[in-house]
Amino acid sequence: MERQESWAQRDWAAWQGAYDDPTSSLARRLATVRRRIREALDTAPRGPIRVVSLCAGQGRDLIGVLADHPRRDDVEARLVELDETNVRMARSAARAAGLTGVEAVAGDASRTDAYAGIVPADLVLVCGVFGNITEADIERTISLLPELCAENATVVWTRNRRPPDITAAVCHWFEKYGFRKLWLSPPEEKAYGVGAHRYAGEPVPLERGVRLFTFVGYDVLRKGAPWPG
Repeated sequence: MERQESWAQRDWAAWQGAYDDPTSSLARRLATVRRRIREALDTAPRGPIRVVSLCAGQGRDLIGVLADHPRRDDVEARLVELDETNVRMARSAARAAGLTGVEAVAGDASRTDAYAGIVPADLVLVCGVFGNITEADIERTISLLPELCAENATVVWTRNRRPPDITAAVCHWFEKYGFRKLWLSPPEEKAYGVGAHRYAGEPVPLERGVRLFTFVGYDVLRKGAPWPG
C-alpha cells in the first residue's frame, strides 16, 4: 500500500502548474483538447448541453472554452475530481468566468455514482485518465462509457504516445463498443495523443455502484511495477 499512499499524497495542484508553461507538452495537449471541446459545442444541437469530466483537475479544458463560447449558458456540467485543492480552484475559475452551470465536485471519478443526475451527457471528457490506468481498465472504461453518453455524444480523450503506443488499440476499443472516430491527433506529436469519438449507439441506463477503473499512476505504470488491489 506504500505506493498507493504516496500517489494519493502527491500535490496535484502543483503538478497542474505545468499547464502554465506554453512550451510544455501538457500545455500543447490542453490547447488541442480545447479545440475538440469547442468543435463539439459548435456543432451541438440547439438546447441544453450536458457535460461530464472525469478526473477533471482544475477544469482548465472545459472552463477555458466556455469562458467566451456563445453556448456557455446552454451548458450544464459536472467536473469530478478527487483532489480538493483542484476542486476549489475549478470552482473559483467557474465563478470568475460567470459559469453558473458548471459544478465542480470532490468525488471519485472512477465510480459511476459520481455521474448520477447529470448523465446521459452530450460531451464526455476523459482527459488525463488513460495514461494512468492499465490497458485492461482502459478497455473497461470505454466499454462502460455508453452509460454516460447521450445519443450522438462526443467523447474527448487523451493518452500519451510513449512506447508502447497503444493509440490504435484505444481506437479499436472505441469502435468495438459503439463509437466512431471523429478526430485523432497526428502521430508526429509523440508526447501526447488526443482523440474524439462519437457514440453511435442507444443510451444505456447508468448502473450505480460500478467501478470504471483503478487509478494507478503513470510513474507506476512506466516502471511496470505490480499494483496492489
